[in-house]
Amino acid sequence: MAMTDWTIVTRSLRTRLFSTATTVLSVAVAVGLMLVLLMLQSSGRKAFERGTGNVHLLVSRDASGLVSVLNGMFYAGAPLKPVAYAEYERIAGSLPLEFAIPVQLGDSYRGQWPVLATSPEFFTKFRPAEDATWTFTDGAVFAKDFELVVGAAAARATGLKVGSRVVLTHGAASSRSSGIAGHEHDEFKYTVVGVLSPTGTPHDRALFSNLTSSWLIHAADRLEREHAAGEHDHMDDHEHHDHATLTEKDLIDADRKITNIYLRVATRPGQDASAAVPVVMEHLRRHPDFQAAPLTVAGPVQEIRRLDAIVGNINQLLVIMAVVVMASSGVGIMLALYNSMQQRQRQIAVLRVLGASRGRIFGLIITESAFIGLLGAGVGLGVGLIGAQIASGVLRSRLGISISPETSPLILANIFLMTLGLSILAGLVPAIMAYRTSVWRNLRPTA
Repeated sequence: MAMTDWTIVTRSLRTRLFSTATTVLSVAVAVGLMLVLLMLQSSGRKAFERGTGNVHLLVSRDASGLVSVLNGMFYAGAPLKPVAYAEYERIAGSLPLEFAIPVQLGDSYRGQWPVLATSPEFFTKFRPAEDATWTFTDGAVFAKDFELVVGAAAARATGLKVGSRVVLTHGAASSRSSGIAGHEHDEFKYTVVGVLSPTGTPHDRALFSNLTSSWLIHAADRLEREHAAGEHDHMDDHEHHDHATLTEKDLIDADRKITNIYLRVATRPGQDASAAVPVVMEHLRRHPDFQAAPLTVAGPVQEIRRLDAIVGNINQLLVIMAVVVMASSGVGIMLALYNSMQQRQRQIAVLRVLGASRGRIFGLIITESAFIGLLGAGVGLGVGLIGAQIASGVLRSRLGISISPETSPLILANIFLMTLGLSILAGLVPAIMAYRTSVWRNLRPTA
């Protein structure tokens, strides 16, 4: 039975099984890393574009539209400047809006899970994503003060359930607006009354309460500051009532503050877009302190492109690192084959005696190198898919961002071709060594 070139190549690879396996693994890791980066980069952009729901405009006092979106929709940080509730009422009552939902950010649970104070309309009119609505796995929306609704990711990570009693951290871990570290008010205990179903948006990692609850804690802080400053020294002990007994009647305008307004302009039934959005946005921008970030189809794309511009260098660095790993795997192929040449010179000389030409020997080594590369690329595809799923799971549980890793056949084809080309290039030096192998020197009798 004649020995084919393919038999020679596969037998050679089996003979050096450990070296072959480690080389294939190095190629697989490089390909997998490249795939994970490319898949998450494109899928992550889509996830950010998806996560603004049915809001047309996001109003805040943040420095820019990008900062407003990152803070107000993706919980990147606590907004710096509050909006007076009276200003919200003026906006809600003077513009053609389908809804205007006030929200307040800045508090947290365990310093990690953001708390969003809002109105019940948040759960009835606001949609967290185009393909997602609010549903409850247990309980219902808050109905009175100091009740909490917990997002799916937050509930899963913290173990909170209906009936749990918790104390929130008032202010972020380090409150940028006041310069004072966040602190807990033990006298204000919240009760979990609802747990939300997953939406695949950053809202899954948040906790939700009504605005009055947050305002009452602000009022308690205000009274503490006033008492410390001696402004209430003239009051009797009865007037210094316990913070836990504060009610909405104790609030003043300075306590009633929000950080963002979710606006949806009035639209025709069954339509998402509205020609009035630019008019409303222009009206809001006449106020120099207001930032009105568009969240229509073009809005989030524009803001995410700005984010891409900011982090683009980091993405490029990660891709460069993946290319370096790929190049190092090519060097690994070359070294593995180069070292094997020292042991295979007699085998090559025998093949030459049996009629194999120099060109055929050269082709055998190139084929062996290319096969290692393609095998590594195939394993790397599996590594990349598994790695992307693991990474998306971490993002979903930690940030509440639902990313569905996907890539185009063109990208896969390009990665396979790049791996094949690199493998062939890596095999050139060993192939040249095999081409130059001397038959006489390697088959002469040894003493």
